Amino acid sequence: MDTELLTTAQAAAHANRSRQLLSAGAAHIRPTTIRDWASRGHLPRAGLTEAGHPMYRLVDVARAERATRSRALRLVGMTERT
Repeated sequence: MDTELLTTAQAAAHANRSRQLLSAGAAHIRPTTIRDWASRGHLPRAGLTEAGHPMYRLVDVARAERATRSRALRLVGMTERT
């Protein structure tokens, strides 16, 4: 499962589902967020599609979502429960 590769849009959809559950729908993750995570070093690129678009490992997307979660929830006025 951790070797599954996702496109930017797929990675955003996966991370968004997790974030939506934790924030009661208040926090969203879009493909631009995935690109930001990659450019900031939170999410390593794992390969390229045939069209040259980046792909990411599912496990890395989950780690990046977790690493950025606290700040994102604070921005929408929520605190993270641990």
